[in-house]
Amino acid sequence: MNPVPLINHPCTVCCRPTSMWCSRCQSAWYCTPEHLQSDWSRHRKECVPATHAQNYNIIATPPPAEQQVIMVSAILFSPEEERPRIITVKCRPSQVPSQGMCPQALVTGYFPDGQAESIVLTQGLNGEPLRFPLNLWYSPTALSRCAPINRAIYHITSGAAAKAWCGTVVVLKFNGSRRQGYSDAGSNDLPALSAYFLAYK
Repeated sequence: MNPVPLINHPCTVCCRPTSMWCSRCQSAWYCTPEHLQSDWSRHRKECVPATHAQNYNIIATPPPAEQQVIMVSAILFSPEEERPRIITVKCRPSQVPSQGMCPQALVTGYFPDGQAESIVLTQGLNGEPLRFPLNLWYSPTALSRCAPINRAIYHITSGAAAKAWCGTVVVLKFNGSRRQGYSDAGSNDLPALSAYFLAYK
């Protein structure tokens, strides 16, 4: 067994010496998998698979177009159901994670017309600030198209809301006041939602 000579090439991103390369083409050099990941949108245009791949000093090449999703628990207020229930919602991560943008919630499938708008609740009972704001998704056209009154919202407000809500409502919970991501919503968020639905006019 002959030892493989250690070759130090400059990293394509930061120019630090490295002996690791793209496992697919073996012609682009990266000192960390993160640098390959950050350069992938540019590199994939020139990345041609090598004919004789070897298994040393290799950084795995990310899959070409596979987007990851984040799963979080959300609260579904369905017009046909008496009570809200916990569901799992997929969220697509931000395309530029370094900017700290919140993932995109994939909720349009819960709305018959495919349209959903959202509002952010930052206050709970008695105007107290919410440590974890709530992102409430609803259909802007539900009332105009005579959608049924939301029975789950009617139930948690005991029918005392000033205005009846129509159509589906999906609620996600931010993971902090900066609203850079989501955490799991649950039944402990219902009092703040009930207060909002009661006060909405």
